[in-house]
Amino acid sequence: MSVDSNEDRLSGARVLVVEDEAAISMLLEDMLLDFGCEIVGPAARLATALEMARSESFTVAILDVNVAGEPIYPVAEAIAERNVPIVFSTGYGGAGIREPFRDRPVVQKPFSQADLKRTLAAAIAGAEG
Repeated sequence: MSVDSNEDRLSGARVLVVEDEAAISMLLEDMLLDFGCEIVGPAARLATALEMARSESFTVAILDVNVAGEPIYPVAEAIAERNVPIVFSTGYGGAGIREPFRDRPVVQKPFSQADLKRTLAAAIAGAEG
């Protein structure tokens, strides 16, 4: 399957956004809207993110690894239990991701619109098999 057809999967996708930095959250929202996605959230606190991870319907999640000083892993675990793809967002790269999530896609801050689009599309395509 071509990259373009993978990226078409983003149109209409519901994306859970967990990001505590307002500027990055707004940038993410703008990019996702440009891709044709629906935004779930955003959540800027771990408790809110955990509630949304358990109760909301979404296609993929993009999770800041450190939310207001707290690691995101309880949220990632709740999402993984639902078999929903996860993309981590971090300034530290993939080396900072804990097991059992090291195999999940990562976008490194600062990321480009093209990097985000490609990574989200690949995560969705991988989940669909």
